[in-house]
Amino acid sequence: MKNIDRKYANLLVETALNVQPNQTLIINAGPEHHEFVALLTEEAYKLKAKQVIVKFTSEQISRLHYLYQSEETLTHIPESLILEHDEYLKEDLVKLALRSPNPGLMNDVDASKVMAVSQVRGKALQAFANYSMSNQGQWLVAAYPTYNWAKAVFPELEAQAAYDKLYEYILYATRVTEDNDPKQEWEKHNAQLHKQNNALNAYNFESVHFKNGLGTDITIGLVKGHIWSGGNSPSQKGVPFNANVPTEESFTTPDRMNVNGIVYNTLPLNNNGRLIDKFWLKFEDGIVVDFDAEQGKEALEGLLNTDENSRRIGEIALVSFDSPISNLKTLFYNTLFDENASCHIALGKGYPLIENGGSMSRDELLERGINQSLIHVDFMFGSEDMHAEGTTFDGNTVTIIKEGNIVL
Repeated sequence: MKNIDRKYANLLVETALNVQPNQTLIINAGPEHHEFVALLTEEAYKLKAKQVIVKFTSEQISRLHYLYQSEETLTHIPESLILEHDEYLKEDLVKLALRSPNPGLMNDVDASKVMAVSQVRGKALQAFANYSMSNQGQWLVAAYPTYNWAKAVFPELEAQAAYDKLYEYILYATRVTEDNDPKQEWEKHNAQLHKQNNALNAYNFESVHFKNGLGTDITIGLVKGHIWSGGNSPSQKGVPFNANVPTEESFTTPDRMNVNGIVYNTLPLNNNGRLIDKFWLKFEDGIVVDFDAEQGKEALEGLLNTDENSRRIGEIALVSFDSPISNLKTLFYNTLFDENASCHIALGKGYPLIENGGSMSRDELLERGINQSLIHVDFMFGSEDMHAEGTTFDGNTVTIIKEGNIVL
């Protein structure tokens, strides 16, 4: 492994996750990442982690399961799996997911099977998912290259050249170089995002109206008492951490009942290995009432029909078009990167970004207008000509985004 791998591993474990003594770290990754995962494990133990639990999952093998197993077999969740995850929640838990997509891998898989598995697993492991969504402990989504992912991003290059270029872009986006101090870089970056969040919070917007030349014309209401977040923030136990590396967004919680208009995607959505692109969603009173897609319409329909609230939204995020990842002018087919190149909306579950939201029950959050669902899926709708205006609760309008960029 290269020295830069060690530096990147240290950034993820010490700076972003901020692993504390006696915490338990769970790492989810692909088997091809085993050497890098060993570095992550070692970095965690250097910080006196109690234990590191590694879970390797192969997307290629998952595809074969979907192709050859019956839906009945696929949707059987052993009680032992539920008990295992319940046991994890008894620990002082930290979660790290390494994301390396294989775009289009699941295009030949029956979408109804994917939806059925998503529903069953989501319900069975809901408490484990809520641990992250409510920031009960530190968690992190990051990335590491694979040859399949690299060839999807740079199909014109030979395999090794594509891999090297993808890793170069990942390191650039995560502010890691051979001769810098990534921790110092992230302190400055977090401070800038906090400044942006503070400006947004000071206005106390009731809604934000987005419009661009592609056809997006949508007004998104925000819950009362919403908080704009982005960069690092404290867990419920008071430990500051970054949930995403990289990150360029300020995001908050929309009012699940108050979204009206139409929105067009500007980047493809790679969801569960299925590509969805050139789609639009029409909202009335918070719910998707019509939609279409030139690619992956069946997968989009399955996503929208996951549960009773998957046609409502749980997040709105602002990202300037003139930003580091956007300026790479590269489609990553990875939401972690693509969402940080573009304003985005998440279908499904909302973050409890209100005062004491993390300790509220599902019904209490719904009462406050924060959506509850088994899914949380981001799609990108930002553009170079995006214009966004916020309307405050006292009726004033403020330009937030002009010609694609945040201007507060």
